[in-house]
Parts: sequence; C-alpha cells; structure tokens
Amino acid sequence: MAASPLVPSERLMLAATDLACSRGERRLFEGVGFELQGGEWLHVKGVNGSGKTTLLRTLVGLSPADSGRVTWQGTDIHDAPEDYRRAAVYLGHPPAMKDDLTAAENLRVSLAVDGIEADPEALAGALERVRLDEQHDLRARHLSAGQRRRLLLARLLLRPATLWVLDEPFAPLDAAGVEVLGELLQVHLDRGGLGVVTSHQAVPLAPCRELEL
Repeated sequence: MAASPLVPSERLMLAATDLACSRGERRLFEGVGFELQGGEWLHVKGVNGSGKTTLLRTLVGLSPADSGRVTWQGTDIHDAPEDYRRAAVYLGHPPAMKDDLTAAENLRVSLAVDGIEADPEALAGALERVRLDEQHDLRARHLSAGQRRRLLLARLLLRPATLWVLDEPFAPLDAAGVEVLGELLQVHLDRGGLGVVTSHQAVPLAPCRELEL
C-alpha cells in the first residue's frame, strides 16, 4: 500500500503552544511554541540532554507535557488520538526490529502494527528506493547500523502519514543514506506533508523553521 498523494493546505497544521517538559526534577524546556503549515518542516536543535527527544515524543502524544498543548488542524491531539495517530508517524532513536526476521519481514511486521498489509510489489519497491533491495531476504542481525536505519525509512514510503517526526534520522547513515533520506523528505514536503526533525548535522533540505532548545 503506497502513500496517497497529499495536497498542500493551510488546514494541515501542527501547532505547539507554551510547552514545558521536565525529566524528574529537572526542567528541560519551557515556553516552546511553533506552527507548521503543509510543506514546512521544523529543525529541532540542542545539545545532548536538552530535551529534543522528549519534545518529539510530546508532539506525537507519547510523553505528557508539564504544561502547554499540541494541536493538529486546530484540535488538541489528545481529543482525537486515533485521527492524529493515523496522520503522524514517529521514528525514534532505537531501530526497533527483530534480529531473526529478514529485512522484508521486519518491514511487514512494523506496518501490520498500524493495520497496513503491504503489497509485496510495493514493499520490494520501497526497499529498492532506500537501496536495500539486495538485503530483501537478509536477517536483520546481519544489517549494519546504517542499513537498519534505512529499513525504518522504507516504512515512510508505505505508511501513509502527513506528519513525519524523526529523531536523529541521519545519525547512523553514510553519504548514500543521507542522500536517500534527504530525497524522501523533499518529496514528502513537496506533496504538502510536514516534518519535525532533530539532527546535530546539516539537513540536506531548503531551510524552513528552526527551534533551539
């Protein structure tokens, strides 16, 4: 099942208002706010421990904020969680996959969690797009860190979502992998999608909005 076309629209908007989050007794950040329209992306920056991952998890509803709110198309994400879950996809740091399954099997399982049955042809095409076609039947334990990350990126091509929230997606990638992800992100934005990305390195996209924690 391939992603359906997106149409740029001002209604496709993610907004954060006066967000504050803590870890234990330590306040990570406060007063964080931004708005994104279709076709825009946010580059979240900050030193290690500044709360970048916490912010991303808060934006997708996985971690609670101390205060503030996140809205999608004007509705609080906690008021319509199923709609928001379908609209957003989150790729975190740990490459969650089963070492005993092949690359294709891992991709199929991850999509099944979202209720998506991947067409074999579409699945093979996604693996080829991220340059893992030769690893289609290779067990995950034999994939390099960069290949495991690219396998997660293949999910973006098969799991329809308007909002991509990506935590350090470039970190384990080689030059070819960085190029692939940059292309995927650009196509997504050109189709009216939105992105929130953390990265310590330069992101190969036209600059949009930046947030320093």
